[in-house]
Amino acid sequence: MRVTVNGRRTEIAATRLDRLLAELDHEGTHVAIALNDLVVPRAQWAATELNSGDCIEIITPRQGG
Repeated sequence: MRVTVNGRRTEIAATRLDRLLAELDHEGTHVAIALNDLVVPRAQWAATELNSGDCIEIITPRQGG
């Protein structure tokens, strides 16, 4: 299915948010995720279904000054 991940149209096989992270090699990293402009709590990633056309933002924390 086609979704947008961080502003890029992407073809994915995953149907759930947790599987998308594994597919994109973000599994085990510290990230926050917004699905269609709504933040999804980590506890809900495995139960959150993805649909064609969804817009996903994967945000990673950065340090610096």
